Order: sequence, then C-alpha cells, then structure tokens
Amino acid sequence: MERKFFNVILLGFGFMFVFTAFQTMGNIEKTILDSITQDDPSFTGDGYTSLAIIYATLAICNWLAPSVITITGPRGAMLIGAFTYLFFIVTFLFPRTWLLYVASVLIGAGAAAIWTGQGNYLTLNSDADTISRNSGIFWAMLQCSLFFGNLFVFIKFQGKTHIDLDTRNVVFGALTAVCALGIVFLLLLRPIRRPQVLDDVKTDVVNHEDDGPMEAFKGALKLFCTRDMMFLSCTFIYTGVELSFFSGVYSPSIGFTLSMGENAKQLVGLSGVFIGMGEVLGGALFGILGSKTTRWGRDPIVIMGYIIHVTSFFLIFINLPNVAPFGDTMETSYINPSPYLAMFCSFLLGFGDACFNTQIYSILGGNYSDNSTSAFALFKFTQSLAAAACFFYSSRALLSVQLGVLAVLASLGTAAFCRVEWAARSRARAAALEVIDDKVIPDTHLAENALHYD
Repeated sequence: MERKFFNVILLGFGFMFVFTAFQTMGNIEKTILDSITQDDPSFTGDGYTSLAIIYATLAICNWLAPSVITITGPRGAMLIGAFTYLFFIVTFLFPRTWLLYVASVLIGAGAAAIWTGQGNYLTLNSDADTISRNSGIFWAMLQCSLFFGNLFVFIKFQGKTHIDLDTRNVVFGALTAVCALGIVFLLLLRPIRRPQVLDDVKTDVVNHEDDGPMEAFKGALKLFCTRDMMFLSCTFIYTGVELSFFSGVYSPSIGFTLSMGENAKQLVGLSGVFIGMGEVLGGALFGILGSKTTRWGRDPIVIMGYIIHVTSFFLIFINLPNVAPFGDTMETSYINPSPYLAMFCSFLLGFGDACFNTQIYSILGGNYSDNSTSAFALFKFTQSLAAAACFFYSSRALLSVQLGVLAVLASLGTAAFCRVEWAARSRARAAALEVIDDKVIPDTHLAENALHYD
C-alpha cells in the first residue's frame, strides 16, 4: 500500500477508536448524568453544560493550536489531544461535579490540538487528486465510531428505564479501553514531508506551514479576515449547530419522549447507530467517488446535504414533542411519536452531515494546502463556538425554535459554500486560460482543470 494512503488508514483507525469513546459518551451524557443525579443528589453536573464547556474551550484554544503544532508537529498534537479524551472518559468512573467540568475544559483544549493536527496531517498525506478520496475515507472511518459505540450502548441499555451503577461502569470501562486502543494507532503514525501545493493552478505560493508560533498565530488572524474564509465561516457555523443538535440534543430527546414506548431509553443508543450509518455511508460514497466529485465540483454534494437536512428537520418537528429536549415527557406532537420515523431522521441527519463535512475537508485541504494548519484551526474555532452556543440554549429553547434556527443557518451556510466554490472555479478557469493564451505552459491538462475545477 502506498505510504501516504497507509498513513490515512492509520489516522482513520486512530480517530475511529478514540471517538468511539467520546462520541458515544456525548450521545448518552445527558441521559447518563440524569441517572447519576437520581442515585446521588449531591451530584449536580449537567450534560448540556459539560458539552457547552467543551466546545467553548475548543473554540478559544483553536487560536493557539497552529502555534502549538509548530512546536509539537501534527502527530505530537494529536497524541496530546487523545490523552485528554482518555482522561475525560475515565472521570465518569468517579462522578464528581467539579471533576466533570475540569475534564470538560481539558478535553476542549485537547480537541483543538487533535483536530488541527488531524487536518494538517491529512493534507500532508494528500495531493490534488487524492484529497477528496482521503477526506471521504477518513470521514467514513471516523463515523464508524458512532455505529459501534452506540450499538454497544443499545445492547447494554435494553429494557432499562434507569441506567444503574453497574451498567454505567461497564459502559465507561469499555469506552476507556477503546480510547486507549485508538491512542496506540496514533502512535503508529509515520512522519511525512510537506507535499507541493495541491492546487495545480496556484503560482507564487508562500508556504506558511514552517512559520514559528507567533507567525502562525498572526497568519491565522490574517486568514480569518479574508473574504472566502468569512463566507466559509457561515458554513462552519451551521455544521457546529447541527453537530451539537444531532450529537447531544436529538438522541436524548427521543429517550425523553416516553410515548415512544417502554424502550424509549434504549432508542438513544439506536439513534446513534443510525446517525453513524448515515455518516459512514456518506463518507464511503464520497470517498469512492472522490475523483468524480473533484471533476463535478463540491457544491452539488453540499446542496444535496442541505435538502436532506431540511427534510429531516420537518419530520422531527412533526414527530417529537416541543418540550422533548428538557426531560421526560408524555406529550406528543402533530403525530403520535414513531420510533421508526425517529430512526429514519437519525440516518438523514448523519448522511447530510457527511455531505457537508467531507466537502469542507476537501475545500480546505485543496484551496489552503499552503496554510492548512491555520485553515483547519479556523474551521474548528468557528464550528466549536457555534456548537457551544447551541448547547447553552438547548436546555432552554423549545424543539421548534432549535429546528427553526437550524433551517435558517443551513440556508445561509449552503449559499456561502457555493459562493466560495463557484468563485474559486472561476479564478481557476481564468488562470488556466491566461496561461494557455500566453503559451507559457501549452498543456491541455490545464484546460481540462479549468472546465472541471477541483
């Protein structure tokens, strides 16, 4: 197997196991902490607050991540981040309110390091022809974490209306072991030299990957103020809000809808499984068709994700009661709550999320290959800030309000992404035609790139 592609596979396995632990924990955290509070009234930790702290810290620390990576390198940053994930999972074996929030701050800082390092390392192991394929394959492997972890939770929570201590400890212990296995895979990652610029039509490109810590921070600020990055930030904001919704609000809301039946709590894990199935199918599909999406453009996939998500928002609106995010309720919505429809919506949320995120990875790795560390850090900063805001209002806003916010942001984010993609395609076409007209590089491949821009 080619060395760079093998690195992508190792990266995928490492993140798959680390995030099997974390994403499963995020999906069930609200439900688990409510059960802990019932057993121990002195414990007052809240799942939404914990997740809000994680993403708020992640947003702040993303500004420092490029500087950290200039010192540790992408592999070192990912390892540091992975150990904070392990610590976060372990703390659930010893439930203390203060420990929960301290661990939330630490994992937020670690997440900035692991995700910025991942974006940089994936770019280093890709080129113009493989970035879409590698992004899709990595995303599919990463989202397998939702499938395996939540399938385990689905089995362990079967027939339970209250998650007892023994069940909780078995789940936490298993997730701790899986997270440790992911760290082993990250240790196996091999160093790679920075490749040439991904975009075939770029000229006079300055490499920012070897800047020092202060230069990296200034470069991130400068990049954030560019027109294209400001437009892309609208898309990043939407992915952050929908991430917090499907990862921390939607599945618990299903479990709180008691009219779903006596196995309502069990559906929390099953919802995560269906979200994971949608994510994996989307990532695998766009990975296999990576060369085709490079030719056709990224915008059709993002538009498809938009249509899928808006459809799912409407179905959730008519299926779940308005107060479902707040706790157990016997209320109903416009139809009697249907577990089958709820699982279908979970699948749509996952598949639509894959549409957005695989193309974001592709456009950042392709258009910002000379400054990928800062580009991915800004992506995670904006996404995480939006996710933190969503978790803060999730415990107060009715379901209909949250769905309305998602629909508006989806429209803005999709329009902004298409604007950047179309503008980049026009610039590439103009540059290629100019080169051909001047007969500097009489290569017909450039003309093909102008018609089928990455």
